[in-house]
Order: sequence, then C-alpha cells, then structure tokens
Amino acid sequence: MATTQEVMLQYQRAKGDTGSPEVQVALLTSRINELMAHFKIHVKDHHGRRGLLRMVSKRRTLLDYLKRTKLESYRSLIDKLGLRK
Repeated sequence: MATTQEVMLQYQRAKGDTGSPEVQVALLTSRINELMAHFKIHVKDHHGRRGLLRMVSKRRTLLDYLKRTKLESYRSLIDKLGLRK
C-alpha cells in the first residue's frame, strides 16, 4: 500500500499540487483498495461499507468532471490506476 505522500508525488501536475482531480482520484482509489482488503476479512462491517460507497461515489463524480474537462488526462489516469478493464 502506498502512503498518501507517495500517491501525491506520483499523480500531481506540478510540485505542491494536492487538490487536482487526478490526485484526489488517486488518493480515493488507494483508500478504496485498502478497504476492499478490509471487507474480505470483516464481512459484516456494514457501517464501513457505507463509507466505502461514499468514496466510490466521490471518485465517480471526480472522474466524470475530469472526463468532461480534460479527456486526455482522464484517459491517462484510468490507465495508470488500472480502472475500467
């Protein structure tokens, strides 16, 4: 699992960039992947699952925004993160 700083450094547009959609999607994806491993062990954690669904929804919204505004950036981010098989 990558730390927050590592993810930010890998996906930032410029030095010090922490709020761009690319960074936010990458951070959410990292956290979602961590939670997926958690739910394989803790099947009955329904309250945590609600948080996971909120993160997935937020990531979807950010990806929609990125697709609308910067299509090329959207496509490269999808490839890097391994989303959309």
